[in-house]
Amino acid sequence: MRSSGLIRTQVPRRVAIVGGSRIPFARADGPYATCSNQDLLTAALGGLVERHGLHGERAVGEVVAGAVLKHSRDFNLARESVLSTGLDPRTPAYDIQQACATSLQAVIAVANKIALGQLESGVAGGADTASDPPIGLNDRMRHILLAARRAEGGTARVRELARVRPKHFVPEVPRNAEPRTGRSMGEHAARTAREWGITRQAQDELAALSHRNLASAYDSGFLHDLVVPFNGLARDQNLRPGTTAQKLAALPPVFGLPDAEGHPGAPAEGPAGAAEPTMTAGNSTPLSDGAATVLLASEEWAERRGLRPLAYLTAYETGAVDFTEEAGEGLLMAPAYAVPRMLRRVGLGMEDFELVEIHEAFASQVLATLSAWEKQGLAPVDRGRLNVAGSSLATGHPFAATGARIVATLAKLLAERESAGPGALGLISVCAAGGQGVTAILERA
Repeated sequence: MRSSGLIRTQVPRRVAIVGGSRIPFARADGPYATCSNQDLLTAALGGLVERHGLHGERAVGEVVAGAVLKHSRDFNLARESVLSTGLDPRTPAYDIQQACATSLQAVIAVANKIALGQLESGVAGGADTASDPPIGLNDRMRHILLAARRAEGGTARVRELARVRPKHFVPEVPRNAEPRTGRSMGEHAARTAREWGITRQAQDELAALSHRNLASAYDSGFLHDLVVPFNGLARDQNLRPGTTAQKLAALPPVFGLPDAEGHPGAPAEGPAGAAEPTMTAGNSTPLSDGAATVLLASEEWAERRGLRPLAYLTAYETGAVDFTEEAGEGLLMAPAYAVPRMLRRVGLGMEDFELVEIHEAFASQVLATLSAWEKQGLAPVDRGRLNVAGSSLATGHPFAATGARIVATLAKLLAERESAGPGALGLISVCAAGGQGVTAILERA
């Protein structure tokens, strides 16, 4: 009996990260305002194809990618993007989605197949455009139109359509709010900031450092083979090289302010003004457009094509928290539990990592996560090893693209870091909507 194609008990193969390609991230309603998710993902994927010579018959085994803000036309986003590039049109592809962790989960999906011997190579990625969100008919109008479609006969159809009123033309716009709580992600983060005692100054200092580090990464040429220019942009539009904590301190708070009735917006229960709001547009990520991709492969595949692995994906862990009012674990705090659990499983401590990459949804969330890790007994993270090439506060955060950006960046950082030898480790931590988190460990090749 042939066993080919079956899942067998065997030692998993090492999964190499060969390279990455992304387009510069843009602020919403900016240079990419008229671009679709497919336009963005195609550009990032096309850059990967060109840089790594992925033309030809089945050069890549599979493509996995996704988007968070999807139109109905995006139902087959990954596959349609493949067909718009130089990849072999016989390359299969499928979509995946887990909010801000989408493309990191795509990396894990591809990696698992490579490790099991089901693929030799694959591409993971993600794209999002906040400039072109899906705006639909409101439910009342939709129900009327569906009823009219089901009606038998012209008279019955006209009767249903006659129920349409001007109010039914008000569109449904995607809301930046958690369905379970009605609070925005920023409001949840403001509550966590208060609970963990995260100061405004600490947030602004972290945000300023993110901009300085990203500017240095561009100026040194580090990002030259990771970022492909697109639609007039060569650098991330949100980058402000001259940002300082002093300049950020002048910005007004945008989350945690009392509402019109005098109740606190999000930080915690209590009277209006009980806590000074600390979160601003400067220490929070902006709505962004962009796309990012990562090339993964077996060592044998990379060697055959003359490509040098940058790093290996060696471990990963997902997690989720109960962020409801009763539990109050914090919407973006799942990595605070997932990382310690992963490190216990593989027998590592925080001191074993050369570099640490934490997705900067908000500066307050990064700082709260660091504090939570220490509270659980992990060693403090050396700030000189944290997000050394900048992160989401400076680059921006197109939801589904962030994980792939971080994986490609960390892999190259490990490969080129002078103080890191073979086997040096890097940690990835990504929080996501719905109280979720995805974490991973990379090892220098």
